[in-house]
Amino acid sequence: MKTVGGMANRQIARDLKVAPETINRHIARLGRHCFLFHQEQMINAPPVKIVVVDGFESFELSQYHPIHHHVAVEKETDFFVYFTDSELRRKGRMTAPQKRRRKELEFLLGRPDPKAIENDMKELLEVTLGDQNAALVHSDEHPAYRRSIKRLKISIDHRITPGSNHRDSRNSLWEVSLLDLLIRHCNANHKRETIAWSKRRQASAARLAILLVWRNYMKGRREKKKDSPTPAMVRGMMEAPLEIEDLLLKNPLCHVFGKAGWR
Repeated sequence: MKTVGGMANRQIARDLKVAPETINRHIARLGRHCFLFHQEQMINAPPVKIVVVDGFESFELSQYHPIHHHVAVEKETDFFVYFTDSELRRKGRMTAPQKRRRKELEFLLGRPDPKAIENDMKELLEVTLGDQNAALVHSDEHPAYRRSIKRLKISIDHRITPGSNHRDSRNSLWEVSLLDLLIRHCNANHKRETIAWSKRRQASAARLAILLVWRNYMKGRREKKKDSPTPAMVRGMMEAPLEIEDLLLKNPLCHVFGKAGWR
């Protein structure tokens, strides 16, 4: 709860009186556990028919290494279905020294794939929609999204809403905009002008996986509505909110490795 409560790793370590590396290690383990838990829940889950997708921009290590977390949300339930991440090239206005530094880093580490957004959006939709024959997808006007959808074998009804439109509850992209707000609000590493940014994309993904499980299975869909059901309850995947103890007792790999499972 500290991880999705806006606290950075060092703040959590200070509060619990442990070493920061202990928190790093436990968040990484909990992130993997949440990945597996969600994957298991989706095996027999109802198919996602109407989905809203978008790219959430952040960075790892420094602003020379921007990333996109592409997220998919079921429109009718606010269920956070899946996410990917794409390594991007730094863009925007830069000084001459900044351009030289970017060139040096690209010489050492290689230049990010210019088709990363297109490829990862394709993966996002393939995983989210599964083996369905048709689906409805809402997105903004990013040209890479159109190219991704054209490469899919599924018949897609693609509804485009300009990203410049006011994103209130009447906007077709509201569900994914709400998720973006939650990510910024709940994860310290994605707050504006933060000093708690993720040093690696893997760490960012682990924190986002924890938020995914909390959002889908623990948190009520509506903040101000008492006893609001979770998105998973609205989908019929659970009868009650998931408790933290139940999540930690759950052994996501039992169906793969037998009763002994993963510890």
